[in-house]
Amino acid sequence: MNDRQQFASDNYAGMCPEAWQAMMQANKGSLVPYGEDEWTSRAADAFRTLFEKACEVFFVFNGTAANSLALAALCQSYNSVICSSYAHVETDECGAPEFFSNGSKLLVARTDSAKLTAHDVRTLSTCRHDIHYPKPRAVTITQPTETGELYSLTEIRQIAAACHELGLYLHMDGSRFANACAALGCSPADMTWRAGVDVLCFGGTKNGMAVSEAILFFERSLADGFDYRCKQAGQLASKMRFLSAPWVGMLESGAWLRTAHHANACAKRLAEQLTDLSNITLMFPVQTNSVFIKSEERILDRLRMRGWRFYTFIGGGARFVFAWDADPAQVDRLAADIRLLSRIEPLNAAVEDQFPDPQQPSSLD
Repeated sequence: MNDRQQFASDNYAGMCPEAWQAMMQANKGSLVPYGEDEWTSRAADAFRTLFEKACEVFFVFNGTAANSLALAALCQSYNSVICSSYAHVETDECGAPEFFSNGSKLLVARTDSAKLTAHDVRTLSTCRHDIHYPKPRAVTITQPTETGELYSLTEIRQIAAACHELGLYLHMDGSRFANACAALGCSPADMTWRAGVDVLCFGGTKNGMAVSEAILFFERSLADGFDYRCKQAGQLASKMRFLSAPWVGMLESGAWLRTAHHANACAKRLAEQLTDLSNITLMFPVQTNSVFIKSEERILDRLRMRGWRFYTFIGGGARFVFAWDADPAQVDRLAADIRLLSRIEPLNAAVEDQFPDPQQPSSLD
C-alpha cells in the first residue's frame, strides 16, 4: 500500500473518530427505522441548538440530492434558480436540480468570479417579466465557493436583501460549510438565517463523515411535504440512524469545527511554501481548505509521475483539498515536490520513463 496521503479531494478521507464512535454506538440493538429513532431526533435537536433556531432538519445520502431536493422544494417546474457559472449545481450535478424540480431552469451569471453579487441577482431576475421566460424563484450560493473563496457576512446579507426584495428564496450550498465557519470565525446562525438564508445544505461527508448531508429549512413552512419528496427520490434511509448518529458525534463534541480549522490550516501551510516560486501561481485567495495552483504543464505531469493525484479544472489549475486527517508532514512532502519540480529543467525521455504512469481521479468532487 502506498504510504502517500492524497489531497485531490477531502472525499479521500475516512471517518473522523467522533463520527465513527457515534456510528458504532448506534449499531447496538434494534431501533425504529425510517428516521423515527432516537439518534435521528437527537441529531436534529443538535442542529437546532447549534443554529439557535427551531428549524426543520432532514438527512440525505449526498450533496447532489441535498441541493437538488432543496431547490425543488422552493420552485415550481416553470421557475428558475439563479447561480454562478462556477456553481456545483451548474457544472457537476448532472442536471439533477432540473430533474428533481421537473424542469426548473438554472439562470447562470456569466462572470469571472465564483461569487454572486446582489447586482447579479437583480440583473438576472429583472431582465424579463414575460410569460415566455422561466420565472425566477430562488438563488443559490456556495459557501465557501468552488474555488475555496468566502462570502463575507456582509455579502451574504446584501444578496439576501436583494432576494427578499424581489420575492426570491436564498439557498446555501454548504458542502464545506464547516470550513467557512472556521475561516470566518462566526456562528452558524450568523452565516445563515440571521443573514437571510432560507435553506442550508450542510455537508457532512467532507467534514469527516462517511455519508450524510443535512438539509435545514429555517422557515419551517418551506419544508411542507419535504419528507415525501425525500422518499420519492430514494433518500429516505430505512436505517436512518446510520446517517444521523455520526452528526451527533460531530456536533455534540465540537469536532465539526475542530476538523475544519485543521483542514484550513493545512491549506495555508501548503500555500505559504509556494508563494516565492516564480513559475507557480496561486489562482485564488487561500481562505479555506482548498489550494489552486497554476503552473507549467510539465510540472503537473511530473507531480503525477511522482504519484500525486489532483484535479485540473477551472482554468487548468491543479486543485488540492485538505481534510480532517491531513498530515502536516505529507503536506510538506507535497510542497517539497512542487518546489523541486519547479526548479529543474525538462527531463529527457529516459529519466521520465523511471516514473510510474500517472493515474488521474475519475470524477470531480
